[in-house]
Amino acid sequence: MPLLQRLRHAGPVAMALAAAVALVWGAGEWATRNELETQWDSLRRSGEVQALALRGVATRYTYLPATAAQQPLIAALLRNPEARDLQGAANAYLHTVNAHAGSDALYVMDATGLTLASSNWATPSSFVHQNYGNRPYFRDALQGQAGRFYGVGKTTGEPGLFASAPVVDNGEVIGVVAVKVQMQPIVDTWAQLRDPVFLADARGIIFLGSVGAWLYKTTRPLSDAEVLQVQRDEQYGARWTPEPVPWRAQRQRDQPGMELRLPDTGKEWLALEEPLPDLGWTLTLTADSRGVTQARRQAWALATLASGLLVLGALYWQLRERRLRENRQARIELEQRVHERTHALQQAQAFRQSMEDSLLVGMRARDLQGRIVYVNAAMCEMVGYSADELIGQLPPYPYWHPDELDRHWNDSDTVLAGKPSPQGRENRLRHRDGSDVYTMFYTTRLIDGEGQHIGWMSSVVDITAQKRAEEQQQQREAQLQRVQRVITVGEMASTLAHELNQPLAALVNYAAAARSLAAQGKAEALNDSLAALSSQALRAADIVGRIRRWVRQHPESREPCDLNAAVDQSLALLLRAEARRNGVAVRLDLSRHPLRVSADRVLLEQVVLNLGLNALQAMQAMPPAAGDARPPHELLLRTLADTGHALLQVLDRGPGLPPEIAERLFEPFFTTREGGLGLGLNICRSIVESMGGELLARNRDGGGAIFEIRLPQAANTPPP
Repeated sequence: MPLLQRLRHAGPVAMALAAAVALVWGAGEWATRNELETQWDSLRRSGEVQALALRGVATRYTYLPATAAQQPLIAALLRNPEARDLQGAANAYLHTVNAHAGSDALYVMDATGLTLASSNWATPSSFVHQNYGNRPYFRDALQGQAGRFYGVGKTTGEPGLFASAPVVDNGEVIGVVAVKVQMQPIVDTWAQLRDPVFLADARGIIFLGSVGAWLYKTTRPLSDAEVLQVQRDEQYGARWTPEPVPWRAQRQRDQPGMELRLPDTGKEWLALEEPLPDLGWTLTLTADSRGVTQARRQAWALATLASGLLVLGALYWQLRERRLRENRQARIELEQRVHERTHALQQAQAFRQSMEDSLLVGMRARDLQGRIVYVNAAMCEMVGYSADELIGQLPPYPYWHPDELDRHWNDSDTVLAGKPSPQGRENRLRHRDGSDVYTMFYTTRLIDGEGQHIGWMSSVVDITAQKRAEEQQQQREAQLQRVQRVITVGEMASTLAHELNQPLAALVNYAAAARSLAAQGKAEALNDSLAALSSQALRAADIVGRIRRWVRQHPESREPCDLNAAVDQSLALLLRAEARRNGVAVRLDLSRHPLRVSADRVLLEQVVLNLGLNALQAMQAMPPAAGDARPPHELLLRTLADTGHALLQVLDRGPGLPPEIAERLFEPFFTTREGGLGLGLNICRSIVESMGGELLARNRDGGGAIFEIRLPQAANTPPP
């Protein structure tokens, strides 16, 4: 017999009791389902609002690294990391941009992860000289992609969201710019809510939430590889180890969420997950499940207490309305905060637009068909057309130069075919006013937020001034070459006049001796004198040839030479006779071993002869006075070895070298001797330097001067 028929036969009391039981049970079930639907609906709407706020914070500052990476100052610093002026300028620039944007820190790293400049460079927690090479956002940017990463700061120990962008120079990633953003405002907002809210990463690790005890705990078991990766990245601190959350999650059948239960306290929450796939996070919002239990108990009480049905109903309605008002108020407050966040994002967008308009580099974006979809202010100024006139244009563009249309078509087709030149392309454009503009185009793929290739982005650099400077430089170089040839001819003439002076003097002396010997009838001595005269004539010709090669910068005829032999030859040529004629004693202090050098023997002898004659003339200009305590006039020629060099010193007892003369001693055409050309010492130094050595001069102790020739020793020179 059916249950209803049995109750009908049992009497009114039983039916009333059955009806009361059915009413209590039905009211409890209805209230439970209704309250659950309300809770899930409230959680779902709150999740949408919170997800919008999270996306706003996460993407608010992503433009900063990309914008800063385009600054030439940043690329210059990465190319010259040791330049302190560049580092200071970069620190100031990053500090200004970071202060205007309101982010936590903005910094630049080289290709190894070492921070070169940072907006917080002047604070105790400066990022400068810190290495973040193990961070995923650095590795992503180094591969040429934008990076995003949430973790605990290695330097400050404070968590934050890191976004990065590569610094590309001539198609090469040379560094990374990153920004750190504090997400504490989101946590502060969640802390005002009654029930817990938390955010987990792709591995199920809670990294942000209103309950501090749950932070950095895992909601699911992690594999060894996942644990090792988190520890290697130091995402949640250097000492992080996996630890499960204190609550247990239980999925409810036919429900959109799950139930969380704390075994220690017995607290229970309804939990709804809101996936954020674009960020790789999962947002979980909770509501106290006591509301569901309370609704069930209230329904049971209403059904059981028939006498107080209306009162309890009114009370239940009042409680429900209050809950709804609270939820509405909470939604209004959330919407207000979202509005404030949206306004902040609009302000940031306006700031970003201002930064783009301030760039000196032109920017142009085209779709896959070649239609212009974006140009910045610099590009418009470069070609003389407004953005409204350029956007929507298909090739040929109005700024293409009419004389190079074939080249423009070829470059455009090559780019649209997916083959842009990584080194850039030089193009000549036609400004609206008819003037020519020389530019460099650097083109790369334009990728949207989903990773799809949607077009091509080009950066355009105006090199018109550089091209004009190159043309002017070429003209100046041509003029300089003509002037240099004139100077070379003059130098050769002066050098020949100076160097031939001594051989010609010797020729005059030998000719006078020959006439005297001929008059005396001494044939043998006459032959010797004529032979010496012929030798000096050949020597003069040799000097002319070598000076010509030297002035023309032809390779000189070097040969192994002994400095001792060069001294002997100089004495034999003219020096000893001149010293005897001036009444000056000549003393030799030569090395016991040969001092071999690789040099032009004739020119080296001329240098020694010139220095010796200068010393004799200096002593002749200062005759010894009566009662003078200084040493007598003496010409000392000394050779010695010194740490791989062979030294030849010419020492005199003349007036020495006053400071005002020592400073200009080797200047061309500077002389203190009446009738002198002022070229001797200048030519001597040039000859010595052409042999890989140097000519030095200093004052001598006790009076006089020392001229020193330093030449590299030949490899086979025996030790002293």
